[in-house]
Amino acid sequence: MRNAFADEMLSLARQDPRVVLLSADIGNRLFDKLKAEFPDRFYNCGVAEANMIGVAAGLAQSGLRPFCYTITPFITYRCMEQIRVDLCYHHLPVTVVGTGSGLSYASLGGTHHSCEEMGMLRLLPGLTVGGPADAPELRALLRDSLNQNGPVYLRIGKKGEPQMHRDVPALKFGQSIMLREGSDACILSIGTVLPVAMAAAEKLAASGISTQVVTFPTLKPLDEKCLQMVFSSFKVVATLEEHSILGGLGGSVAEWKADHPELNARLVRLGTPDEFLHLTCEQEEAREHYGLTAEGIAGRIYGLIA
Repeated sequence: MRNAFADEMLSLARQDPRVVLLSADIGNRLFDKLKAEFPDRFYNCGVAEANMIGVAAGLAQSGLRPFCYTITPFITYRCMEQIRVDLCYHHLPVTVVGTGSGLSYASLGGTHHSCEEMGMLRLLPGLTVGGPADAPELRALLRDSLNQNGPVYLRIGKKGEPQMHRDVPALKFGQSIMLREGSDACILSIGTVLPVAMAAAEKLAASGISTQVVTFPTLKPLDEKCLQMVFSSFKVVATLEEHSILGGLGGSVAEWKADHPELNARLVRLGTPDEFLHLTCEQEEAREHYGLTAEGIAGRIYGLIA
């Protein structure tokens, strides 16, 4: 996804002279083409992420459209105050992009994990929060970020994520896309676990359970029209995310469902529990540890329906 990000940023810079890119000492070679073509529109702020957010706020107040990019835990946890006060309080059009989200950097330990940041950031007034599943979804949301009049946060993967869309979808913030039809259960997936959701649906189909899969690239605002439809149509609705079940998609949907007691579908939240991961392992092993596999997800849903 990071290669798609760099390519899309170059395209946006060519289309809109207001676009500037800020990085916190990461992706220097990744942005060589942008730097060569627009040397005055790329700023390496060094290992000073909080300062980078402040710089972006100043650029936005000068009429520019800044995009800030670095590894997710460092651009979110470390910058919470600056995102809240500099960007959200002043409602500035800055797009913050965290790369290597969730358990992408599982092998580097807890400092590099980010399984709580969406839950933290969605509390901030006026902040749009997204988690694209693949490069085409990322491109669509980057383009739509220029239509937003306030701050945006996007969590993306690292590299090598499967592409789930053939082309860039006609996707805006607050919209979801159904990728697989079903009649018994529905999986709402945010972020790079979407291929796992699709594989789980295949396994459930082999057991006679028809499962719909919906990609939910925006956490805030939620696609409430989609939620109304799925909770009115299915016996079981599962949320899936490489993020804590507290505060992320699962938490957001649970809050929405609490306001709609007339809907009787069972909600199951699939994600990471309320704990730190102390294993040193690869991303796939971390997913297996938490049951975020096709087998684990299918088993949870099957147990609620069969």
